[in-house]
Amino acid sequence: MNEQRNNNNKKNYLIFAIISLVLLLVFNAFIVPAVKKAQIKETNYSFFLKQLDAGTITQAEIKDDSIVFEVKDEDGDKKLYSTVKIEDPDLVSRLYKNGKVDFTGKIEHENPIVTFIFSWVLPIVLMIVLWNVLMRGMSKRMGNSMAFGKSNAKIYVKAQTGKTFSDVAGQDEAKEALVEIVDFLHNPQKYAEIGASLPKGALLVGPPGTGKTLLAQAVAGEADVPFFSISGSEFVEMFVGMGAAKVRDLFKQANDKAPCIVFIDEIDTIGKKRDGQLGGNDEREQTLNQLLTEMDGFDGKRGVVILAATNRPDSLDPALLRPGRFDRRIPAELPDLAGREAILKVHAQKIKTEPEIDYNAIARATAGASGAELANIINEGALRAVRSGRQTVCQSDLEESVEVVIAGYQRKNAVISQQEKEIIAYHEIGHALVAAKQKDSAPVHKITIIPRTSGALGYTMQVDEGEKFLLTKEEALARITTLTGGRSAEEVIFNSCTTGASNDIEKATQLARAMVTRYGMSSGFDMIALETVNNQYLGGDTSLACSPETAARIDEEVNSIVRSAHEKAKRILMENIEKLRELSSYLLEKETITGEEFMAILNRKPAPEQV
Repeated sequence: MNEQRNNNNKKNYLIFAIISLVLLLVFNAFIVPAVKKAQIKETNYSFFLKQLDAGTITQAEIKDDSIVFEVKDEDGDKKLYSTVKIEDPDLVSRLYKNGKVDFTGKIEHENPIVTFIFSWVLPIVLMIVLWNVLMRGMSKRMGNSMAFGKSNAKIYVKAQTGKTFSDVAGQDEAKEALVEIVDFLHNPQKYAEIGASLPKGALLVGPPGTGKTLLAQAVAGEADVPFFSISGSEFVEMFVGMGAAKVRDLFKQANDKAPCIVFIDEIDTIGKKRDGQLGGNDEREQTLNQLLTEMDGFDGKRGVVILAATNRPDSLDPALLRPGRFDRRIPAELPDLAGREAILKVHAQKIKTEPEIDYNAIARATAGASGAELANIINEGALRAVRSGRQTVCQSDLEESVEVVIAGYQRKNAVISQQEKEIIAYHEIGHALVAAKQKDSAPVHKITIIPRTSGALGYTMQVDEGEKFLLTKEEALARITTLTGGRSAEEVIFNSCTTGASNDIEKATQLARAMVTRYGMSSGFDMIALETVNNQYLGGDTSLACSPETAARIDEEVNSIVRSAHEKAKRILMENIEKLRELSSYLLEKETITGEEFMAILNRKPAPEQV
């Protein structure tokens, strides 16, 4: 690599020398004569004769069409003049008789040292300065491409990262898989003596915000070795071959500082599958090829471990995942209930909290949240405490921060008419009442009709008592029925419907379609996969894998499931219409009620009628 860099530098210097020589010749051929000409003052022939008779002319140069002469004034200063040459036969004899005029040679009016500096030294200095300015500007605009393959990896040590496994919570399985790597970096000789070598690469896979980068930093902190951190996008440059050169430089630095850890974030940027289609990104493919070559070339027993992170493992090239490269996959999944509680406690150590904080309740209300979202919840709770003028964070701060992350901030200044508030109250109580009257539904935790910045005019929060990893068919149908409860309440009370159920309709349709196409919960298709999931860690977009006729049958089956749930929800509300009115009036008055208040009113028996 050094030889290639030296050849490139020699080429740059040769180009610079050629350009400098050309510019210097042009400078001396055109610019210098023009400057000299500007120093000569034009005058008439009579002035020349007058100065000649006065004896002030010291030198004269007689050309074919002009006469250039030097005049010395009373102060001893010399000035150059030029006049048109007139046919004067006595001119030469008059110059000769004067005796003081040197008219036989060219006028020597410049200092030779000044002339050399002005004609040669100054232009070269100016061109060198201009060259450096241009090179710096190009290097900034082209991603430091003039450095030709210099790696941009950031190097950290333990004191700089400051991360250990104690800073990582909710990823116990991933930490267990990485403990072996830490032990190898501590004692590489122990593995070398028996002839074992650790896998060269480990791939951290999981959704965004689950702590993949934090895990890599914790490994470096535990092993107390240098930590090289670089993003996959930093390898991709404007010029083909630059990314490959950066890969070579990165691995050279890693080998020099072994044992160490090299962490490549978002490796899918350069590790996508090579499909061989025309118009592909040659720079990206060359960078990938160089990465594969370097991973095969370095000795795994020296203590260089390559960690990479991605949330798109399905798009990686198979050659990158074969044994001897990234052959160990470490999942960093969304945390479970215990993991969420542990993450909340880790981040809560950085803020001042009241002693009696129920982190388990917050963890149960944040099912499906990533570590980054949980950290954001703790921070939002601290910000709310500051806004309230308190010195510590309390339970209500964290509960409100959960709602902020889920639905946004409260829109306290939103102006909603009383009629619309009544519709929203019936809508939300419809959800809650349908959920409470089904045995396979999660308990109601909170109901509110206060608008949020996410666009929600109100919502009903349900929280399971424990962590669930499976969804039964009965639970799925109960969830769809609960989603249709809001629209059903509008139809039962107002005999009409509004646009407030748009999000409910979308969720109910998605779940019903998944039951038919992916979960095998439909009697019409049995256990047949009719849909595939793409990018499971980035939203999980789906695509049908069936004929148009089958797709039409799927639509009919989905329609049947949602229609049946809708009818069931209306039936539940009709059977409990008095409780629906009572609870809606209470919510309209209070605007926000808890699950305990809701269940107390729902289970309260009506007062006996007086005779």
